[in-house]
Amino acid sequence: MFDGVLFDLDGTLWNATVRICEGWNRALARHPEISRPPVTVPEVEATMGLLLPDIARKILPNESEETRAMMLKAQEDEEFVLLRTQGGVLYPAVKETLAALSARAKLFVVSNCQDGYIQTFYAAHKLDRYFTGFECAGRTGQPKSYNIALVARQYGLARPVYVGDTLLDCTSAREAGVPFLHAAYGFGGPVEGVPAVRAFADIPAALAAMCPP
Repeated sequence: MFDGVLFDLDGTLWNATVRICEGWNRALARHPEISRPPVTVPEVEATMGLLLPDIARKILPNESEETRAMMLKAQEDEEFVLLRTQGGVLYPAVKETLAALSARAKLFVVSNCQDGYIQTFYAAHKLDRYFTGFECAGRTGQPKSYNIALVARQYGLARPVYVGDTLLDCTSAREAGVPFLHAAYGFGGPVEGVPAVRAFADIPAALAAMCPP
């Protein structure tokens, strides 16, 4: 069995797009000088997995970098309140599957999100007891491949695996030298040539099948 299972967050453990969208629209309401239609859930879904500056460029393509940075902070303030109090939508069987996996391996969250976002996931759904640690781009200033390797190194993992839903997750795991399991139920669409699951509950069996006898 793998000794460490590293999870992406959005599209893998939960779907928080409704809250993220609401955060953007609350931030826009606070800044009427920025003229754009309300942000939609499909727009948010199209940014899942990207680094924050790239998300801001997609949501606010006509604004300056300074304005985008200001709006990212405004959106974060609104989003974090919503997520801490209301949470996102956990994928089916997340809690039970994490409980089973945590008895066999150390679990981690590694995301491209801002610092504080993973903590809202923990706070809203009381799942932190299953995880040994987490890392994100907002804390290190580094991309996901770096953070996957960092977690593996910091925690002395000999056989880590990364579970995520996007092609970026797959390439990041490969760059970090870590096997990848595709969460095909998430946002990312098809990823060819890798093991995949269609439901979160299928992850333990898929990880076992990836390990040599």
